[in-house]
Amino acid sequence: MDIKQYFKRKAELIDAELNRLLPADSETPQTIHQAMRYSVFAGGKRLRPILAIAAGEVFGAGERELLPVASSLEMIHTYSLIHDDLPAMDNDDLRRGLPTCHVKFGEAIAILAGDALLTQAFVTLADYETSYPERKARVISEVARASATKNALIGGQVLDIQAEGKPVTGAELEDIHRGKTGALIRCSIRIGAILGGANESELAALTVYGEKAGLAFQVADDLLDETATSEELGKTAGKDAASHKATYTSLYGIHGAREMAERLCREAIAAARNVERNTEVLESIARFIVERKS
Repeated sequence: MDIKQYFKRKAELIDAELNRLLPADSETPQTIHQAMRYSVFAGGKRLRPILAIAAGEVFGAGERELLPVASSLEMIHTYSLIHDDLPAMDNDDLRRGLPTCHVKFGEAIAILAGDALLTQAFVTLADYETSYPERKARVISEVARASATKNALIGGQVLDIQAEGKPVTGAELEDIHRGKTGALIRCSIRIGAILGGANESELAALTVYGEKAGLAFQVADDLLDETATSEELGKTAGKDAASHKATYTSLYGIHGAREMAERLCREAIAAARNVERNTEVLESIARFIVERKS
């Protein structure tokens, strides 16, 4: 499996779908649509939508449903990055190698661009065509819950803010990232499987995969923040340490964090193999998560 080629092919499909779904930058009010598109098309791995597509393909789901649903995840992820970069949050000037949204468009438009992308994601989820309305309802619920506060995206962000400059335990750090980073990754896997009609046993196995992969992604991110340059990362290297954030490298050291990422990768692959189908792509994505250089 050439996972880089797989990512390239799927990212091209996702970008085309995002271009179709997002309002044109010439539509009034132009500034907000320009800011939305600037942030969405600034680059990125498209990991979350690709995970949803890969999980759906395990069960034979088609692109007609997978692509709009997967694209909604990238809108939510981008909204979270725009808000995470704001002066009141992480106060970052660089994202994906470009000036952050608030640097380019001003703080007020950046806040509204994030709000608009979150809203557009749910417009997309409400409007996509399906032959399985009961699956659609379940997908919308899954995405909403993953974006909320309980063991979810916003809740994890709150815990992360509250932990700045304070000592945290390994369990507390895991609670932060099960929400902030892991919730949307876990959701990506689950909704792909749901769209494909996975049974409850298969869904449970892939939920474990998603949880392990989500934590592995964060550990790998913390390692890259310590070891990569700003040019390699496309964002300010060493920012977490400078902000006294709780990270896996600060708690376990570089060697310990690397061992943890590798263990989580193995556990994710083992969980995927509990599904009696071809999960080669998901296994390759788990390896990519911990081996990536940016």
